[in-house]
Amino acid sequence: MKVKQLVLLCMLSVFLFSCGSKKKAANRRGSNREMVSRRVVPAEVENNVRKNSGPVTYAVSVEHYIQLFAPIAMEEMKLYKIPASITLAQGILESGAGRGELSRRANNHFGIKCHDWKGAKVYHDDDRRQECFRKYNDPKYSYRDHSLFLAKRGRYADLFTLDADDYKGWARGLKKAGYATDRRYPDKLIDLVEKYQLYKFDEEVLGRPSRNYAELAEGNDTSTSTYVVKKGDTLYSISKRYNTTVAEIQRSNNLDGTSISIGQVLYIN
Repeated sequence: MKVKQLVLLCMLSVFLFSCGSKKKAANRRGSNREMVSRRVVPAEVENNVRKNSGPVTYAVSVEHYIQLFAPIAMEEMKLYKIPASITLAQGILESGAGRGELSRRANNHFGIKCHDWKGAKVYHDDDRRQECFRKYNDPKYSYRDHSLFLAKRGRYADLFTLDADDYKGWARGLKKAGYATDRRYPDKLIDLVEKYQLYKFDEEVLGRPSRNYAELAEGNDTSTSTYVVKKGDTLYSISKRYNTTVAEIQRSNNLDGTSISIGQVLYIN
């Protein structure tokens, strides 16, 4: 009897020891997994990533925006005869190159308000507080709605009589028809078209060089230029550089005084 009890005790001891060893091994494996999941990226690796990627500036955002939406703008030009250059310039300006609140919240890249809209809506401070704006499921629908908005409203009818590459005429006509309240709106659009060579997308659709750009290359352009304020600049020094007056620069930029800041963009006739 005693021998049987002794054998049973030995077997029980072996079983308990084996279970304890497995639990410890499992705990060690679990602990290792935790260490792997909590492993921190070395500081030098993170710094290299930041250094290589660089800051996302407005200019970088504009270039990225053009790459994304130029094909859509060209397709809209083929269908609705609106210059791709103008559509892109409006999209960049109205959406802040896709970084604006309306474009992020509502995929609304052209600041189109609700009017007779039956779809989804968002409310956003604009000329007045909490105005109603259209909301889209995808930015491409914002581009299509922009085309329809212009094509179906009589006040924009004169624009469609212009040459397909007349981005200057379109820019000025949009302001005249009441698309925007900013009196510098045409100049801003033209500046974007020429700075980022958006007229090239018109040329691609039309299969020929843009006539307006030919005029610009010959020095016949009389549109507004832009100047980025640098350290040491004053309105007086800038006016002398461009053979204009301080008063004219103030009028062109809605300036009440003579204070300007480094990096500020000024429009110069």
